[in-house]
Amino acid sequence: MIFSACFDYVLLAYHAVVQQIASSVYHHLAISHLSLPPRAVFPGPWEGYIKAPANRSYIRPSRTWHVEGPVSGPSAVLDCPESNQSTTIEPGGLVIYEFSENIAGRACFDISSASGSKTHLALAYFESPKFAGHLPDATTDRQTRDLPLFLPIQRTGITCVKPDFVRGAFKYLTVYIPEYPPETEDVWSEATSSSSSEILDAHFDPYQKHFSLHNKSSHKKARSISISSLYINCTAFPSNPNPRAYTGYFSSSSLLLNRIWYSGAYTLQLTTINPTEGSALIDYNRRINHNHSPQGSWYSNFTIANGTAITTDGAKRDRMAYPGDMAIAVPGIAVSTYDMVAVRTALDSLFIRQYADGALPYAGPPMGHGDEFSDTYHLHTLLGVWNYILFTNDVPWLQSHWNAYLKAFEYSLAKIDLTGLFHVTSSHDWLRPGMTGHNLEATSIMYHVVQYTIRIARDILNDPHATEEIPRWRSISERMERGINILWCEDKGLFSDNIGRRGCGGSAQTLPQDGNSWALLSGILSNNDTRRQQISTNLRKRWTRYGAPAPEFPNVISPFASSFELLAHCAAGNHDAAVELMELMWGYMLDGEGFTNSTCVEGYRIDGDIQYPAYWSSARNSHAHGWSTGPTMVLLTKILGITLETPLGGMWTIEPHLTRWLGNVRGGFATGLGRFEVVLRRMKIEGIGRVEILDIETPRGSQGTVVFGGAGRLVEGGRSRFVKFVNGTTRVEKVALRWMDEQMEADDEWQRPEVEERVVGVVDWKALEENYVIGPQGMTM
Repeated sequence: MIFSACFDYVLLAYHAVVQQIASSVYHHLAISHLSLPPRAVFPGPWEGYIKAPANRSYIRPSRTWHVEGPVSGPSAVLDCPESNQSTTIEPGGLVIYEFSENIAGRACFDISSASGSKTHLALAYFESPKFAGHLPDATTDRQTRDLPLFLPIQRTGITCVKPDFVRGAFKYLTVYIPEYPPETEDVWSEATSSSSSEILDAHFDPYQKHFSLHNKSSHKKARSISISSLYINCTAFPSNPNPRAYTGYFSSSSLLLNRIWYSGAYTLQLTTINPTEGSALIDYNRRINHNHSPQGSWYSNFTIANGTAITTDGAKRDRMAYPGDMAIAVPGIAVSTYDMVAVRTALDSLFIRQYADGALPYAGPPMGHGDEFSDTYHLHTLLGVWNYILFTNDVPWLQSHWNAYLKAFEYSLAKIDLTGLFHVTSSHDWLRPGMTGHNLEATSIMYHVVQYTIRIARDILNDPHATEEIPRWRSISERMERGINILWCEDKGLFSDNIGRRGCGGSAQTLPQDGNSWALLSGILSNNDTRRQQISTNLRKRWTRYGAPAPEFPNVISPFASSFELLAHCAAGNHDAAVELMELMWGYMLDGEGFTNSTCVEGYRIDGDIQYPAYWSSARNSHAHGWSTGPTMVLLTKILGITLETPLGGMWTIEPHLTRWLGNVRGGFATGLGRFEVVLRRMKIEGIGRVEILDIETPRGSQGTVVFGGAGRLVEGGRSRFVKFVNGTTRVEKVALRWMDEQMEADDEWQRPEVEERVVGVVDWKALEENYVIGPQGMTM
């Protein structure tokens, strides 16, 4: 394995110097979601954790991962172009290159020589090293693997894969030349495709795309190709020309936790795409564009929305707007890159396809034409509206969608029947089985939606007609508070999934991770309900060596459901468990065998294998999925405790938690009002003893409550310092900004606790096969 000898050190050093110089300029910066900043809002050493490239148009491999067959100078393409060295691949030769991070984009080759007029390079992309070889990993469930892409080489100089064939995520790239030219029955070529640049309008006029195959070739042996340079032109995260210009940051005494935060932020960048490069579900696209793409082929050129950027579920697949994924992704985007225009585009793509009865589609285009629907994802769209408005205060947009929102809201509200539970009529959710009947998760999410809808109608829009409905909405909320008790299993200390066989004592009793997490984070249980702590404790007891299992979906460890569990532990006041689960589970996703070590995977098997049990092909798993990025949001809004109480943070609450796992922690994010930053440290002061020092910064003109070591206190925007004396009786005082700076030193008495050993989860192989989902998101093809 040969490492690159040339890196963009000069460019990186330049950016570091510029950002340090700009620190004072950006100290009181107010940003806009319509105009992102040209550089990091919080410059500092933590920028070393950012995985986004300094130069998005020129990303080079970091090393040669594998070579086989007749290849000379495989490492030459890793050297600086000025080295005048070339990698020569003969027919039958293969090279696999590894990149430093999971990346996305178009592969480009500087060809120094090519013998023959019909020479092709065969390309195979994959995120996990487990699938390294001649075939790519998978975007479809029709075959175990995708087909390789054959790139025609017709001249020397730069040849790039066409825009139709952007690969949404890969860390490894195989480049090879088959011994003989490809046969028509077996392969497809990007040279034979026709592209389209039509924009999706309000009626979603589909464009046509047709693939054809190679003309039948003779069995003449292929020719060699010499390559002097290989690089990727990354087309992800198009909103900001500087992909390292983060509007938020995180840093702590846990190096692993730091990596986790930035891996989530980077995942959310990869899953934000140009809307014209959407939908990897070519079989599903065929319903709309009538493509003739061969089985196993792939492309990324389906227009899924109007606009310049859109947040999607996954970088490799499905490259569509899924509301469930947005429940985790949107707050994460808000506190890391502030790419809220991409969020708005996604919401627009859902509302534009709203059905006549008020229901919203399961996902954005190409869905929305076949009555695809999910009760829970419908509710997640409404939560997405709240999160978008909370971080942007885009009231004109809200007003333009308010009638559609209310129609969708009343559609769901009507499903709360006399039991006080939400009666689910669609089986679709996050691919988990059992989503029917009177369901715990749907009831809890609905309760959450009602509370936010009241706040929008009364506090943001001051809509007199909607405000008149608030007593009715509250009455239904109270009915849900009572109804949820039907699902409580006293002997288990958890709620059951629904009424019937998956209920308490039923033949298929299920105590779901998603529903119990939502019962905590939604607030449907009162703050003095002792079951809150009981649920948090019992969820933690189920953890295995590789993370938190989801019993509602056998054999699955779901970062999506576990992101809600993080929020649930925090809602129950068990912030220790939240941080512990992050390091246990997301740490495994970063360092475990077969992962990208840079992005957050869609899901995996309970025994730690990289197969996501929803798919029969392990190669289909998405290793950059927005729904898996919960820690990026939770660390800033729950551990550092920065909560916006009104849009943009005119009113706020700060309630930080060091937890037993951290010696120090700091972080922040910016909105249109300015910067929110929290710094919390364990320190010692001679003559005083051990203390915890809290420094906060909030926008001037704002106002909020600081909860630290007891009751909250009202604080005006600006900078403040608080000290918690932890020797003897704990007390908190507000002190001068630089109080005791010279006398402070790190608390060397504090020790991080030992990590608990846990058993490996056991796979139920029969259930594994029964729960495979055939077809895109389980839809009938």
